[in-house]
Amino acid sequence: MLDRLPRFVDPLLYAERARELKGEIELTHFERLADILANQNGKVIIKLSFYKEKKLASIIGEISANLNLDCQNCLKVLPWSCQITFMLGIVQSLDEASRLPSGYEPLLINNQEKIALTTIIEEELLLAIPEYPKHGHNCLDLVQYSNKEIQTDFETKKSENPFSVLATLKKSGD
Repeated sequence: MLDRLPRFVDPLLYAERARELKGEIELTHFERLADILANQNGKVIIKLSFYKEKKLASIIGEISANLNLDCQNCLKVLPWSCQITFMLGIVQSLDEASRLPSGYEPLLINNQEKIALTTIIEEELLLAIPEYPKHGHNCLDLVQYSNKEIQTDFETKKSENPFSVLATLKKSGD
């Protein structure tokens, strides 16, 4: 285990050496995630275990984070807790990816020696965030109208119609 998290990792080398990484990464280090978050306050706690079983180099990971998203209903901050567990099979081609055992997601490295640690973590966080985050309750402050108020409001809008003058011209032309 490393005392400090490296910026880049060599997944194949780490798997050969059965390395384990534990630590925290500030949310400010995730560029693509920044567009989705309401703010970048907080940290992501990670634990990654690299290992090799037969010829398959793999990563088993655990991520936990408390993110602040924008609610898509009310546009206010929505606290979102993520607890993610994943298994990645390190592959160098799409053909290898198609042969991964079930439960594994591919990590395509394309003959790269090193990959940014934040890239691995950010991908998993992006997959865990819902497409349309929203509060579990009705967070919109809807104005409650009685039937009478709705009718009055409708009649007011009807009389303010800019084309109502044309309707009177049409009637007088008949």
